[in-house]
Amino acid sequence: MASFLRKPFSALTSLAQPPRPGTPAFALWNRFTGVNNAIYRLSGGRLMGSYDGNPVVLLHHVGRRSGEERVTPLIYMEDGDDVVIVASMGGTPKNPAWFHNLRDRPETEIEIRGERRAVTARVAGAEERARLWQLLVQQYPAFATYQGRTEREIPVVVLSPRG
Repeated sequence: MASFLRKPFSALTSLAQPPRPGTPAFALWNRFTGVNNAIYRLSGGRLMGSYDGNPVVLLHHVGRRSGEERVTPLIYMEDGDDVVIVASMGGTPKNPAWFHNLRDRPETEIEIRGERRAVTARVAGAEERARLWQLLVQQYPAFATYQGRTEREIPVVVLSPRG
């Protein structure tokens, strides 16, 4: 999508924050996520495979308390063989649940355009995060807005191929 078409939508999406867990809006959000994942898979990522002009990965993770398998669609960026994701959660004060799940179980899988990949997750160190953050904000300017909403440093997670 042309950047001039993407910018007005980026401005709107940077204003959006996810609903608080436990609310009816959060339940609706989760249902939409499930529909998004199903359409993504059925179309091999051709549909629902981008958000605001940015590519979307399906991140598999296991709930650290529930033990349930979960799948979360996220904007990503490639960095060589690695896939980079951001634990922004719209700039809320807490990290998203998937971030905590990956810290407990870093060995996981992702889906990109119909291809499933085994990866190991790690949080980018300070120097690496600074380099990646600049690239991420260039790709999706709303990340800078999200960082401005919170006192926490938004984690950047690197997913490296296994095997």
